[in-house]
Amino acid sequence: MIGALAWVTLLSPLAASLVILFGTWKSRMMSGRVAVGGMGLSFLSALITLTHFIGGKAGDIESTLSWVSLPGLSLEFGLHLDSLEVLMTLVVTGVGLLIFIYSMGYMSGEPGFSRYFAYLSLFAFSMLGIVLANNFVTLFMFWELVGASSYLLIGYWYDRPRAADAGKKAFLVNRIADFGFLIGILMLWTLSGLGGESRTLNFLELEGRIRLLTANGALSPTNLSLIGLLIFCGVMGKSAQFPLHVWLPDAMEGPTPVSALIHAATMVAAGVYMLCRVFFLFAGLPHVLDWIAWIGAFTSIFAASLALVENDIKRILAYSTLSQLGYMVMALGLGGYTAGMYHLSTHAFFKALLFMGAGCVIHGLHTNDIREMGGLFRAMPVTSKTFLVGMLALCGIFPFSGFWSKDEILTLAFTYSPILWTIGTATAGMTAFYMGRLWTVAFLGEPRSHKHHAQSAETPGAASFSRSHEAPATMTGPLVVLALLSVFGGLGLPGFIGHVEGSRHLEFNWIVAVSSSLAAIAGLTLAYGLYQRKWQSAPGLLAVTQKIRIVLARKYFIDEIYAWINQNVQQRLAVLLGLFERYVIIGLWANGIAKTTGLCGNVVRRSQSGKVQAYALTFLAGLALLIYLAAGWQCIR
Repeated sequence: MIGALAWVTLLSPLAASLVILFGTWKSRMMSGRVAVGGMGLSFLSALITLTHFIGGKAGDIESTLSWVSLPGLSLEFGLHLDSLEVLMTLVVTGVGLLIFIYSMGYMSGEPGFSRYFAYLSLFAFSMLGIVLANNFVTLFMFWELVGASSYLLIGYWYDRPRAADAGKKAFLVNRIADFGFLIGILMLWTLSGLGGESRTLNFLELEGRIRLLTANGALSPTNLSLIGLLIFCGVMGKSAQFPLHVWLPDAMEGPTPVSALIHAATMVAAGVYMLCRVFFLFAGLPHVLDWIAWIGAFTSIFAASLALVENDIKRILAYSTLSQLGYMVMALGLGGYTAGMYHLSTHAFFKALLFMGAGCVIHGLHTNDIREMGGLFRAMPVTSKTFLVGMLALCGIFPFSGFWSKDEILTLAFTYSPILWTIGTATAGMTAFYMGRLWTVAFLGEPRSHKHHAQSAETPGAASFSRSHEAPATMTGPLVVLALLSVFGGLGLPGFIGHVEGSRHLEFNWIVAVSSSLAAIAGLTLAYGLYQRKWQSAPGLLAVTQKIRIVLARKYFIDEIYAWINQNVQQRLAVLLGLFERYVIIGLWANGIAKTTGLCGNVVRRSQSGKVQAYALTFLAGLALLIYLAAGWQCIR
């Protein structure tokens, strides 16, 4: 029965997408209801599955369909369920269902309403496929389908150049990462047969196979480390780790509900989830884990610094997502399987809340620029209060869910790497500062003039505070549910997630909890003082800050560096390779061989004249040549 529920969970959004495409395309409201119904059915089946796992009625469950069966090659399309998959399925379907409901109100005026929900349902199906896959082949298929779905949704307003470019950028950056990921999968499949058994990509079989091959020395740590790094390439792309982070801020050109889904429960969570799912590959590779931890730590503080000067409310939250993903990756690099998955789950609640709250603000004011906001606490009370809850959870303030999950990560860092703990604590302070700045500027004070108006895909007109209003119930209702989850959603999760072999788990640490809380409070206080109380800084500090601000506003010039590499390295290399292909590969090799063959054939053809005299002459000439060569050989001897 549980296996059947897994298939219902997976296929319901796909069925909704197909019904919209081929049945309800012309009916806007019916398309939305079909999409919500499909996601609701997935969530319901996931809840029923949860009851079996909580009651101890189910262990690891697999349901497979034979796909390819050849001598030496057997591929299956299979699903797997354990506590990790059940939790992630609930996060995807639960948060996804709230976003679907929210979209009914947010996208009500859009002409492509049915197209939007068809894409959104396809996206949910793709992510659920990643979550439930029991082997690398199935996972990679859905991994690429998530990439295609995100391209469609990020570029939803395809007639606007910025949105179309953002979709292409996300797609191409992830293809670069997935190239390494695919090579790692192929290497793993090849090396899985070293023991003389048939090759496999099934996760459960691989776990036992790798442990056995490593123990008897058949699989060297070097090869396994290389596989681990290549598979981590896929994580770097999907979860936007430095230096493949550049697509995520630009993905804000898509509709805000899409941003909420991508940043909270689907695409960017896929990389971290996959790292948890195949943690058995990395558990015995300390050097690879160190590399992963440092990449995560750098990404966390790097992205937090970019958010300090950003004025677009959605981009601030996008950089926040980058930073929090860095926390999760750092946790897994430190061996914190439980801590990484715990923070992924709580982050899904409060980040979806923050993005949807930002969507309500954009819906009411028609601007993304926080400098054009102010005084929203009075105009939009429900949005403001729920946004405050999400902000406090993100900042890690007690007793919100983010406090507990972030504390798990910082405790690991405090125990095993003081430098990483320092980076994590500094990032916590920076997070509190830029979120405090956002809250203070946008929600407190008085309404501001709109001279800073910045056009975007979702802000076609000028902002007007006089037109600001609370969003409809279809939008504010999900905010209230997510606000409750942002407070209580983390209770009991570490125990349900459990631990795996090679992972680390530590008990609550008061030093870490107090230090991170003080850093967060200091960041919030500084933001309030500077932007609400108008504290003044020394002129010299202002001058230094201005220079730093320019660097941060230009995102450390990374996009410019990539553009320079593309124009001066990639393009020139492409020209050289094009010339090599034209004149060496095609001209000299392919055409040269063809022309040589033709010439030889022409010579042979002319030698076959059919005249006996010519054959006799050729015979005599050949005989004379042989006699001459034989005589010369005798003289040499």
